[in-house]
Amino acid sequence: MPTYTSLEAFRRDDTLVLKGPVGILLVEDEVEVQSSLDHMVTTGFKTIVLMAPANTSVTLPETVPVHHVEWRKRTSEAVCDAVNAVIEKGPGLWMHYAFNAEYLFFPFSETRRIGEMLTFHTEERRFSMLTYVIDLYGPEATISNAVNREETYLDSTGYYAVARHDPETGGDKDRQMDFFGGLRWRFEEHVPYTKRKIDRIGLFRAKAGLTLRPDHTMSDEEYNTYSCPWHNNLTAAICSFRAAKALTRNAGSRHEINSFHWYGTQPFRWESKQLLELGLVEPGQWF
Repeated sequence: MPTYTSLEAFRRDDTLVLKGPVGILLVEDEVEVQSSLDHMVTTGFKTIVLMAPANTSVTLPETVPVHHVEWRKRTSEAVCDAVNAVIEKGPGLWMHYAFNAEYLFFPFSETRRIGEMLTFHTEERRFSMLTYVIDLYGPEATISNAVNREETYLDSTGYYAVARHDPETGGDKDRQMDFFGGLRWRFEEHVPYTKRKIDRIGLFRAKAGLTLRPDHTMSDEEYNTYSCPWHNNLTAAICSFRAAKALTRNAGSRHEINSFHWYGTQPFRWESKQLLELGLVEPGQWF
């Protein structure tokens, strides 16, 4: 596994050639790093860039090259810097970024690879894909059980969207919306306003000058749209334990929440069919 001692060392490597689609795994802590890496491999990514501390221990796949960049998430800007560094290295390649304890699902992902879907999406002249971050949680709201892959739950209802305001025009942005729901919605009193959205441009085609912004949108506004003007397009979901981890670790919330479960709780089956049934991913014109 090639290892870079810093993000700058990664940027300076003029010999690096990435093969797409590229998965970028941002490691914040030690939780479920291996399963997140394995999921990227199973999903069909051809190269993985592992942004992780120097002492991160994982078993590497035999079939997919993994480039390790020694990195720590100290600020939200650090995430943008990491993703943007990979964008600079792979213009023209499709990319996906996720944190540890997050897992990408797209329509029919159990039987189709990510490359098949992105080929179709490109043929529709789309160069980004809206992904919803769907909060996962374990059986109890405790640090030890907030992340539980054997007994996992998600919210089956409570999701909504509002038009995205354009401060320059005073109106709404074309084909852009802010999406809310999950644990961030139900426990919003413990979540900063800027962290409550669940939409992320989690799949995109890199190009020169493109950058990721701290609110998980891209610098090219067309990349932030949910569909093209003439019909609906594919969407995907990033199923994530991050909110559950944060709510059970932060001092302001850990003693205030007795359980994540409510009437909208449903066991997560770890399959895209369930997400399709709940309307949390859309197949568009892809069948």
